Amino acid sequence: MRLPDQLERLYMDFDSFFASVEQQDDPALRGRPVGVIPLDTDGTSLIAASKEAKAAGATRGVSVREARQLCPGIALRTARHDRYVMVHNAILASVGAILPIRKVWSVDEVECALLGWERREPERLAATLKARLAADIGPAVTCSIGFSTNQFLAKVAAEMNKPDGLVILRAQDLPGPLFSLQLTDLPGIAKSMQRRLLAAGVDSVEALWNLSPKHARALWGSVNGERFWAQLRGFDVEIPDTQRMMFGHGRILTPDWRGPGRARACARLLAAKAARRMRRAGYYARSLSLSLTWEDEEAGRWGADAHFDAASDDHSVLRALDGLFAEALGPHRTRRIKKVHVMLHRIIPADARIENLFEPPEARSQRHRWEAATGAMDKLNKRYQSCVLSVGPRAEPPGGYAGAKIAFGRIPDMEDF
Repeated sequence: MRLPDQLERLYMDFDSFFASVEQQDDPALRGRPVGVIPLDTDGTSLIAASKEAKAAGATRGVSVREARQLCPGIALRTARHDRYVMVHNAILASVGAILPIRKVWSVDEVECALLGWERREPERLAATLKARLAADIGPAVTCSIGFSTNQFLAKVAAEMNKPDGLVILRAQDLPGPLFSLQLTDLPGIAKSMQRRLLAAGVDSVEALWNLSPKHARALWGSVNGERFWAQLRGFDVEIPDTQRMMFGHGRILTPDWRGPGRARACARLLAAKAARRMRRAGYYARSLSLSLTWEDEEAGRWGADAHFDAASDDHSVLRALDGLFAEALGPHRTRRIKKVHVMLHRIIPADARIENLFEPPEARSQRHRWEAATGAMDKLNKRYQSCVLSVGPRAEPPGGYAGAKIAFGRIPDMEDF
């Protein structure tokens, strides 16, 4: 663990990214409040909001009805995840032409390492980046930039003066600028962690700064507390990468998709997409989970797991899913389903897979044929950049983009669309 004495990290946080892309693509939306929704229905909530909408209180998570009350003139646009990924990739190309990208944290957050003049002249570097992005991407897609000694503080800096801001946190300036922040302004402190800190008498960033490393470890209940303490002070802390544990997708269904037949069709699409992502990443799964939320709120939810020999082919995954779906419905063949979620887990790397020595020869031969067929389908679908072949019939799900949605920490490949 090292304590840098100069600026080493730049963090770019794009402002209201989804909504800004919509404003860039449609000049009539610029300067207007814009909300991005997952489905074209009033019974949903905003997944993103423009700067103008946020100023009126219509933020992420606000229902469509409430957003219209807060912003009578709000323009609602259904999310176009493929377009957001295209713009994201164009942004990476523009930034990468100026300085190396160290890590892509999300579809709208990028970290870069600094060398030489970049450390000495952060204002000039930020101006260069913003000018390049305005020229390559467009003026409506803006970003806030933070500089500091480590990634943690650079991210904090990027969020201190949004939108289109620039904040530099130098080692010699600490801790002063941090004390004006709320605890939840710091990465890693959500509501639950804030409650724990408040219960311990830590009610401000200044109180947090004054903790000892051991006290921080005790409050977090792990070494992460000491890591947080060090990052807050500007130390360069290497955090181990987490191991991949699952591949999954979920979908809230529009009313016309809530019958058992169409809900099952959507679940099959999501399972096939998850399996395809898993194959590209080089993993096999040994379990599949299915979770259903019934439209009748009193009926609650249903969930169960299916276990099988390590598999990645569509036939094995969909066979397990169909078995769970039949079990879920049981005697309730007409029960309507509001949400489906499918997850492949207990995953192992492809090179760690061991054949089941007790598998009957006929079953093994059939499995090998399905694995070969799935591989051929993947090649054709990749070649034509579309799902031209699938196991069983395929219908486009509500909201489109079966499984290919931008989520926290995950950016779909263009092959996912």
